[in-house]
This record gives sequence, structure tokens and C-alpha cells, in this order.
Amino acid sequence: MTEASQPAGPLAGVRVLDLSRVLAGPFCTQLLGDLGADIVKVERPGSGDDTRAWGPPFLTDRDGRSTRESAYYVSINRNKRSLALDIAKPEGQAIVRRLARRSDILVENFKVGGLAKYGLAYEDLKGECPRLIYCSITGFGQSGPYAARAGYDYLAQGMGGMMSLTGPPDGDPVKVGNANADQLTGMYAAVAILAALHRRAETGRGQHIDANLLDSQIAWLTYQAQNWLVSGEAPKRHGNAHPNIVPYDTFPAADGHLILAVGNDRQFRRFCEVAGRPEMADDPRFVTNADRIAHREALTAILRPLIATRSRDDWLAELEAVGVPSGPVNSIPDVFADPHVQSRGMTVDMARPDSDDPLTLIANPLRFSETPATYRRPPPSVGGDTASVLDELGVSREEQAALRAAGAIA
Repeated sequence: MTEASQPAGPLAGVRVLDLSRVLAGPFCTQLLGDLGADIVKVERPGSGDDTRAWGPPFLTDRDGRSTRESAYYVSINRNKRSLALDIAKPEGQAIVRRLARRSDILVENFKVGGLAKYGLAYEDLKGECPRLIYCSITGFGQSGPYAARAGYDYLAQGMGGMMSLTGPPDGDPVKVGNANADQLTGMYAAVAILAALHRRAETGRGQHIDANLLDSQIAWLTYQAQNWLVSGEAPKRHGNAHPNIVPYDTFPAADGHLILAVGNDRQFRRFCEVAGRPEMADDPRFVTNADRIAHREALTAILRPLIATRSRDDWLAELEAVGVPSGPVNSIPDVFADPHVQSRGMTVDMARPDSDDPLTLIANPLRFSETPATYRRPPPSVGGDTASVLDELGVSREEQAALRAAGAIA
């Protein structure tokens, strides 16, 4: 399907100037792009976004040679056009200002004050771009003692409390297996941008959005932090178990691990029947969820050897038949081989200009009945759209030649 033949997404006609790089910002702008927005990604001439080099693995071209595009980069940069522009040069700054005047949204993740030295901070642009929604993504926010610090996902997970909750009870704290804080901040930023768009439709005015990793990670703690706010007791690490529900854990079966997620007392009774131990449901230690939490260790000591006597698939089939929530612990290959995942279309193939083989990407998870997510452009090469973006902006070929001579564009 060509770009022209695809249905318009819900954000069709919205223009986004993307001055972000690495993960949180590009994750946010890819989401907006999937929903139909036109994203112009400004990159350093030559090297481009740092994540292009974050491999292996790298994509290969039609001759089997490694390209400059890492798997990391392509995971978060589809539906964008790349403009190779040096914003440290006055000529590059002037182009950004022209782009900002015709954009609805600007997303950036420079350090606090990083764009002010180029005259591109929100305060610099809001006068000439009163409708612009300007979203700044940082590690620690625009104010506070840590505002000037560089932000990294790992730091946010540690400082934001997530690592204190993750890992075995008697082991080291552990971070989440992917860049949790970066990605959830990108999602919060996208939500804020959409809210600001709605507000602008009423007032005609844009605004500045301050999104950051630490605040977002803290907000993501939800019930774990609320447990402490209510009880005054700091949550402890429970490994794969749940602080408020038992049994809600990972157990080794005879041939693999399964998740048992008993959400109420009725489900526990049905589990006991499947397990051949119906009397456990009437054991005073285990009758209610509160009882089971109080006697977590005793119940777990019974369940682990019991579950290990049978195969994973046997357990899952019987538990599903009686409505007890359970599931396998899948590897990544298992995930994409799952028939339900395949039926949901959680991968999408996009044509590449440098290869005869399509690029398979993770699909957008949102489903719209009228305006579905679209897949219009594969992740771009560095500066692959510089000329066309500048043409649209009304920059003549003579001006482009002068910009190139000044080193402002590649």
C-alpha cells in the first residue's frame, strides 16, 4: 500500500518538528506519526541520531552488507522524514524557526537550557509561534535541584523507586528489562500533547509541556507507592510475586515456567480443585486473600513442588477451562509465534529503498474503528528528506546550496 492510498490517520494534517533523539522523544513522535502526523526529524549532518550506531544488530542492504541503521534506531523512527541540519550554525537555527512557524508541535529532549543558546527555547519561539505546542522531555524536569543533570533511564528507574521493587527478595535490586522510564515518559508526553491540541482548538494558543523521566517513573509506581502512603511501610521486593495478591507468581512446571494469577477467593478454590487439593481452599491459613498474604511463604512452599509435578501446558489447559488466570512465560520468539499475537497483527512489514526484503517492525497497539494507525514511511536515512523538506518550506535550491556551503545542511 502506498502512502497516498492509505487511510488518513486521526492526526492527519498535524505537523511535528522533532528535535529529539535517542528514545523518549523519538518514541513519543513515532506514536504521533503512526496516528497520522507529519514528523520532520532534525538530525546532525553525517552521524544523525545516536541510536543509529547502537548495534549490532544492524539492517543489511540488498547485497547483504551492514547499513548504518541499527535495530534499536528503526524500532522508534518510522513515519518520519529526516532533515540533516546543524542547529549550532545561525543558518540552521533560522531554518528551525521557519519550520516552527508552520508546525503545530515541537518535541525536544535537550538538557534544560540547551536550546536557549541557539535561540530555540520555548521563550524564544512563543512570541512568533503563539499556537506552537512545545514539549520538552528531560531527565528531571525544568525546575528543582536536579534540573541541570543529564537524564538516563537507568537513573530514573533507580532514583524513582522502580528498582527497589524489582528483583528477588534476597538479591540485588534489578532494573526492568527495557528502558521503562524512557518509554513511559514518551507515552505521557504524547498524552500531554494531545491534551494541549484539544485545548488549543478552544483557545488558539499553544503552551509549554514539561515531561521528564523521574516524575514519570514515580507516577508509574501507582499502587506500590500508594501502599506506602497509606501504611507508612516501604514496599519490599517480592520477585515475581504480587504485594497484595496471593498466589500471583511465577512457578516452575515440569517443562517450563507458568504464571499463576489468582485474583479472588473463588479462583483460588477452582485452582485447588484442578491441583487435586480441594481441601486447601478451606485451610484457615488460605481461605481469603488476606489470609493467603499472611501465610504467603507457607502456601508458596506447598505450591512449588505441586506445580512442578505436571507439564506447563497441562496446567494451562486445565486452568483456562475453569477460568483461573494463568499463562506461559514466553521468550521473544515465543511471543511472535503465538497464534493470538499473530491474529492481532502485532508486526508490520514496510518496504525499504535499499533492500528487496521488507523491514518487519512491531505494530502500533492501538486499534481505531474509523481512523487506524498507518505505516507510511520506513525509518529514514540521515538527511534522506532534506531537499524535499526544504522545498516544502519554500527554501530555493540556491538557498539550499548556500546552506550546504555554510555547513548548515549535509
